Amino acid sequence: MVDGDRERERDTEHTTIIERDTDRGGGGGVLAVVLLIIVVLVLLWVFREQLGMGGGDTNIEVPDQIDVTVTNQ
Repeated sequence: MVDGDRERERDTEHTTIIERDTDRGGGGGVLAVVLLIIVVLVLLWVFREQLGMGGGDTNIEVPDQIDVTVTNQ
């Protein structure tokens, strides 16, 4: 047999394909958008009272006693 035939007959368990023609650095834009969203949300949370999105105007009244009547049928 020729050496080339032996290489074709052996079993291959894994194949690795390397493409070098692709554009690099595409994930940086996605990361920048995610970080921008996080920063905006944190700033909204920090300045929520100044922006009027929450504050001390909430009044919750809870009665001292609740009367419940249960009837069995």
